[in-house]
Amino acid sequence: MKPISENEPLYNSRGIGVWLKLLEHKYDFVDVRQVLSFADMKPYEVADPGHWFTQRQIDRFYEKVVQLSGNPNIAVEAGRYAASTEALGAFKQNVLGMVHPSRAFAMVGKSVKNFARSSTYEARPLSANKVEITVTPRPGVKEMPYQCENRIGLFEALNVGLTHKFPRIEHTQCIFKGADSCKYVISWVKTTADVLKAIRNVSIPVLIFLGLTLSIVNPEKALSQYFPICLFAAIAVSHVYLIAANKEFKTGLNVLSDSSDRLLKETQINYNNTLLTNEIGQTISKYTNIKDVLETVVRLFEKRLDYDRGFILLVNKDRSLLEFRAGFGYDRKKLNFIKKSAFHLDKADSKGVFVVSFRKQKPFLINDIEEISPNLSKRSLAFAHQMGTQSFICCPIICDGQSIGILAVDNLRSKRPLVQSDLSLLMGIASVIGISIRNADLLEARQRQFGSILQVLAASIDARDPLTAGHSEKVTEFALGICDELHLSTNYREMIRVASLLHDYGKIGVPDSILKKPGRLTKEEYEKVKTHAHKTQTILEQINFEGIFSQVPEIAGAHHEKVDGSGYPNGLIGEEIPLGARIIAVADFFEAVTAKRHYRDPLPMSYAFRLLEKGRGIHFDEKVVDAFVQYYNREVLETESPEAENVIRMKWVSWKDAPDTTGTEIDKNRSGKRFSHPLLSRSLKPFRRCGKKSRFRFPTV
Repeated sequence: MKPISENEPLYNSRGIGVWLKLLEHKYDFVDVRQVLSFADMKPYEVADPGHWFTQRQIDRFYEKVVQLSGNPNIAVEAGRYAASTEALGAFKQNVLGMVHPSRAFAMVGKSVKNFARSSTYEARPLSANKVEITVTPRPGVKEMPYQCENRIGLFEALNVGLTHKFPRIEHTQCIFKGADSCKYVISWVKTTADVLKAIRNVSIPVLIFLGLTLSIVNPEKALSQYFPICLFAAIAVSHVYLIAANKEFKTGLNVLSDSSDRLLKETQINYNNTLLTNEIGQTISKYTNIKDVLETVVRLFEKRLDYDRGFILLVNKDRSLLEFRAGFGYDRKKLNFIKKSAFHLDKADSKGVFVVSFRKQKPFLINDIEEISPNLSKRSLAFAHQMGTQSFICCPIICDGQSIGILAVDNLRSKRPLVQSDLSLLMGIASVIGISIRNADLLEARQRQFGSILQVLAASIDARDPLTAGHSEKVTEFALGICDELHLSTNYREMIRVASLLHDYGKIGVPDSILKKPGRLTKEEYEKVKTHAHKTQTILEQINFEGIFSQVPEIAGAHHEKVDGSGYPNGLIGEEIPLGARIIAVADFFEAVTAKRHYRDPLPMSYAFRLLEKGRGIHFDEKVVDAFVQYYNREVLETESPEAENVIRMKWVSWKDAPDTTGTEIDKNRSGKRFSHPLLSRSLKPFRRCGKKSRFRFPTV
């Protein structure tokens, strides 16, 4: 068996609870706080039935109790006090359901281990009302004589709880007298039910024998007198025994019921706590930003945990302040008060609980704020009073050995006492929160870095020609607007953002003499320009895009495909073209024709929209064109001043309703002349009337 270290918790807090009740009942002059402080025990630890203390803590507790009470035999008295109505609960929950002392003492080893881990217990029945118990300390445990005395008192308490009488205990062997173990021979007076059972078992055969004997002596009266009398006597004895046995049985059932109710309550609490920890771990792992993580945590706290209020403070960037980031259960006034409160970390003399918990990475459970008031600054005490706080738990949020914040909860309305199990639970949750916050922070930093790299890559193309600088950013803006109109998912929208920024990256392989040529391109030069789409895809495929971003190279490389199959580089038709590429195609076209280029000035907005309409369903996806126009009307035109010149309003009109635009490029087209420029794959044919039912989007100036 592995030796026990001196710092290992060995004794359950319920045992100390019995001592404290004794002190309160008979030694009320003893300062319990002084005792607990001397033993390094906290009130909430004693109140928590799941907490355990070390041998050193128990020894110091006993030392101080003897000193303050003046009673050197208080260990036995404490054990016997466990038999009282007020203090019997601890053992009663585990062994009294067995009712009969012989069975109870036979199972004492299994029960006592719930209260002490320091020793092993073995029980050996010697007779119907006598048992021998052997207690052997585990290797490394150094028990004290008072524990042997206290054990005797506990055995007495156990028997009193069962028979309402103290047993006789003989301490035949003791470890403090050189033995390896302590032996106790415990005997007790039989219960009323035992006595009546014995009387019944003896009397019934005697009555039968007596009845038979009398029937032989006087057969005439056997049936009329002797047998009825003997039968009545046997029934009476059995009935009295059954009444006594039933009474003891009901007592056991009541004890078992009480024990089951408490066990069920503890099980439900543990189940909810397990659900919460698991749910927090699974839920917040889905979020990639700190705000969503924190909002999810406080929502789960309200749903799963029995706390009235709570909040989370996180350290700022320069680690000088703890700042409010999320909370629940507070009214607006108190919430604003918390948000305005500053918890300084850069002041060495700060004594606030939150600051101390953050610095020392130490949790605090306070059930009475007045207990620590001497150690608090006036400002911290004023904060607690302003919030109406009486008891609270404060846990540091730690990740990778570094404090990053504080988690605090309290109960204001329910008045439920906070115990060690609450503190343990919150410490576990705080660690999960810390990991999630750090992961979210790293993801946000990675996203910022990724975004900056994208901007640099896009700018590296624009930097070759100041005239086209900002083209990629503007195309991205238009493309995202289309995504919003089409109600595409956030992830897909982000992928489109990346593809839009990089859609022209292949132009890095096109000579400046072609890109910056002021005149019309030759056929060979134009074929050279067209290679940039394929080069874009080839270059981007060498980047390790993951998840939905894996579509970026294909979409960026297909933004010059046309729905009628006349585009490049692969001549894709209709739905063969990825949706993202169809979106970028519209955004890229509109930005290009409305911006200044070496070979021309920017085209009028009216003409740009007419070109879009002309290519609608031929070069461009119809629903994408519609989405762009809706976006442009709402986001761009609606922001312009109604009195401003050149404000364009889009509306459905037929060709015959088109306004006269004499002297514009459109008139040249309407007169039958051809119009072309290097960005278009082919010359645009003159606009034609398409009949009365043909309608298109047409801008009015």
